[in-house]
Amino acid sequence: MTQTPQRPAILTAAMWMSGSIISFTLMAIAGRELASDLDTFELMLWRSVIGVIIVLSIGGYAGTLNQVNTRHFSRHIFRNLAHFTGQNLWFFALPLIPLAQVFALEFTVPVWVMIFATLFLGEKLTSVRLFAVLLGFCGILLVARPDTATLSPGLVAAALAAIGFAITHILTKQMTRHDSITKIMFWLVVTQTVFGLITAGYDGEITLPASDTAPWLILVGICGLLAHFCIARALTVAPAMIVSPIDFARLPIIVVVGIILYDEALEWTAIIGAIVIFGANYLNILTESRKNS
Repeated sequence: MTQTPQRPAILTAAMWMSGSIISFTLMAIAGRELASDLDTFELMLWRSVIGVIIVLSIGGYAGTLNQVNTRHFSRHIFRNLAHFTGQNLWFFALPLIPLAQVFALEFTVPVWVMIFATLFLGEKLTSVRLFAVLLGFCGILLVARPDTATLSPGLVAAALAAIGFAITHILTKQMTRHDSITKIMFWLVVTQTVFGLITAGYDGEITLPASDTAPWLILVGICGLLAHFCIARALTVAPAMIVSPIDFARLPIIVVVGIILYDEALEWTAIIGAIVIFGANYLNILTESRKNS
């Protein structure tokens, strides 16, 4: 049987996840602050440029840049295009709907991963997984309340962003079998810089960072990479069934941030929907953990 993680390991995972939660929260705040000055394509362009600087600096210091090559390059292009699309939609949704709804819909990523893994990776859709998918979609309905009066472009964008992130997760899972983290991160920031140049500069105009926007852009660039690094580190010391509940703490924190900074109303349907989505995700994680024990 799989051993229960010792308390120091759980505390270490909690510390790494705290870094992830702080990073995601700060990135959401920074994204909202930048929404009035930059469109999402420009935001992604400058975020990627900052990412290139960070990856080259860390990779050069660690001596891992020699791991970068063009093998399986087409997979990197497709993965990074999915991530670029999802991240643009996420930034687009930030100023349009309450932060709680953005984060709640982001928690549907594991539901989409289950669906795509069945369709494209040949993984079996068990009765438990099917129930988890259906439960997850019930949560989506509670969060989005899709009717003509409440369905907005922001809600649609946030929901579609989760699909983009799920495709990214599926492809990343495949790529980590033969590519290093340095290689994956290098092509992520480089290709997304190219995507940003094309989408932001197609009209011949790209807004340059100003003195008041540069700090927010730097924050987005750092937090975007740091959040995923912290999650990866947490998963190396504790299983997903321990890490997942900690990650869910993002929701009440972002609710408080939305109320304090942006005077957002507390949407109980979004909270209940997010709990249902979390329950679907955790049910699948718990079942898989028991199966592998």
